[in-house]
Amino acid sequence: MSHFNKAEQDDWLTVYLKYLLFVFNFFFWVGGAAVLAVGTWTLVEKSGYLSILASSTFVTSAYILIFAGALVMMTGFLGFCAVLREQKSCLSTYFCLLLVIFLIELVAGVLAHLYYQKLSEELKQHLNQTLTENYGQPRAKGITYSVDQLQQDFRCCGSNSSADWEYSIYIQSPEAEGRKVPDSCCKTVVVLCGQRAHPSNIYKVEGGCITKLEHFLANHLLLMGAVGIGVACLQICGMVLTCCLYGRIQLQSY
Repeated sequence: MSHFNKAEQDDWLTVYLKYLLFVFNFFFWVGGAAVLAVGTWTLVEKSGYLSILASSTFVTSAYILIFAGALVMMTGFLGFCAVLREQKSCLSTYFCLLLVIFLIELVAGVLAHLYYQKLSEELKQHLNQTLTENYGQPRAKGITYSVDQLQQDFRCCGSNSSADWEYSIYIQSPEAEGRKVPDSCCKTVVVLCGQRAHPSNIYKVEGGCITKLEHFLANHLLLMGAVGIGVACLQICGMVLTCCLYGRIQLQSY
């Protein structure tokens, strides 16, 4: 009788673990969709002016998140199959994939943290140089477009202030046609509006575009890190549950 009760208890424990792993897998799949969405949003939202960054670390972190999110969603389907079928091979594969995804997100998190530490310094060193040396040059049309988009989206003018444009190769050239700043500095963009650099006509923002872009990138990095940490915590729970269920199935097979 006691042997029967023990077997029944073991069966209930297995069923309990299956339900827990099934619920976890659902939230894990939703977390994967969130990681994929955040990574995609990071690249799509104002992605045009990311080309003016000196380092590719920010974009690399976003691509890693997209890859990890897609892998999480595929792994989620495998997890459902592993729970329903109770196959040790499926559970082993599921556990290994969870571990791989955890390591991928760990790498993305480290990259994002390291980039966050040097973000301000990179922008100060590189953005002003980009504006003064590359803007408006025939070989740098992509950068010109990105800077124009940056200034219009963030309603700013110049790296630190509109005065930065005085040293621009483009503004000092005949192609500028007397502009003091690019037309994208204007509150209402019309051709040659940059000839008048008055506060009523152009954006005068304290800290310039550096401050605006730094805040934007920092917020994205923090969001990427928060989502990654959340999913990583879920994965640890999932790996523990998978090991427990694997152990129960292993015992029942004897």
